Amino acid sequence: MYTEAQAEYLLRLSDNINEGRLQKMVRAIVGANWGDEGKGKITDVLAQESDMVIRFQGGSNAGHTIVNNYGKFALHQLPSGVFCEHITNVIGNGVALSVENFIKEINSIVDRGVPKPHILVSDRAQIVMPYHILFDCYEEERLGGKSFGSTKSGIAPFYSDKFSKIGFQVNELYDDTDALKEKIARILEVKNAIIKNVYHKEPISADDMFSKLMEYKEILEPYVANTFDIVHDAAVSGKNILLEGQLGSLKDTDFGIYPMVTSSNTIAGYGAVGAGGIPPYEIKDIITVVKAYSSAVGAGEFVSEIFGEEADELRRRGGDGGEYGATTGRPRRMGWLDLVATRYGCKVQGATQVAFTVLDVLGYLDEIPVCVAYELDGERIDYFPSTTKLKRAKPILEVLPGWKCDIRGIKKYEELPENCRKYIEFAEKAVGVPFKLISNGPKREDIIYR
Repeated sequence: MYTEAQAEYLLRLSDNINEGRLQKMVRAIVGANWGDEGKGKITDVLAQESDMVIRFQGGSNAGHTIVNNYGKFALHQLPSGVFCEHITNVIGNGVALSVENFIKEINSIVDRGVPKPHILVSDRAQIVMPYHILFDCYEEERLGGKSFGSTKSGIAPFYSDKFSKIGFQVNELYDDTDALKEKIARILEVKNAIIKNVYHKEPISADDMFSKLMEYKEILEPYVANTFDIVHDAAVSGKNILLEGQLGSLKDTDFGIYPMVTSSNTIAGYGAVGAGGIPPYEIKDIITVVKAYSSAVGAGEFVSEIFGEEADELRRRGGDGGEYGATTGRPRRMGWLDLVATRYGCKVQGATQVAFTVLDVLGYLDEIPVCVAYELDGERIDYFPSTTKLKRAKPILEVLPGWKCDIRGIKKYEELPENCRKYIEFAEKAVGVPFKLISNGPKREDIIYR
């Protein structure tokens, strides 16, 4: 028996007209580097040709900036397909669901004239609890100068609890309330001991936590569904599905710059898990987003990083309104395009094509440095080493000529300035994956297809 949300989805799916659209397949859109590559815009562009967009990991600790005919938006948890009325947007089981932020985001876009989007929340998704945020803040405070640069959104404590099997799945809110109360009491017995003896803070009330979960229950009720069956049916029946990842390869728990990583897997392969219902063999296209220069928020190794006036100028010109975190507002760390890290990031993702973004930002430069290799212990290397070695790596730069003009508004690749095309092709050759989408401005229509 389908829920109301499921029935509505299936009705729309059956009525959706797909003539003249892209070949039906499951695509993943993921980042090659530290995040902030412009995945939101690329998802927004390709969502118009999709039936479903699924966020498969991460939480509200990072954002995707989108500029379209409704305005400029910074999405944090909502899938980037929410601006298209025909799309079903799914928050998958792999997401760290912050309920307050979820409903706040929906209201914020609707208040600005966006039609209320079609959203389903997996009943297997787990909830970011208020104490996750508290523990995140307390631990960063305790670590002081050795902190991880957390956004203090509760993500690390959330995933720690998830894999310790003491998290709360959405479906638990709609079942046995006595069992829920017992679970809260059992968990808080340990949490409060840590709060008292390690952080020296006030204990958490079990009654307050139960009341909060009941509040979440009411908020989520219109959206909750068994998305596993819905997603699986859509995938095997050949619908266009976009899997949307957060952050990038270098922030992946396993393959990133550990320990200065996020607490979930940011790679496309995890999309088959975190989206729920996607057989891994159905992911046919992995669009890996690469920035024409580098940026990062938070601590960690960043070999091509630049500083001072050079970094300030690039930060000021970057993105649409400057390079500042979509979630935190913090100034991003800036650097030149790192082809060693990018090549590695594309391999980790299994990239089938690259979307090359914010190319227009570099139009002010006479010359553009590019990191083509690393120097490690006096030797030149072209591979991306593990973190302990990466700490000692220095960039080897090659300088390419700039094009010194504004390229926004150009729609055909051959109309780009020669030096701009050479820059793209230089990077493409080094990465070894075709650069098929070129973003030359912040708007949805600022895109060149190769």
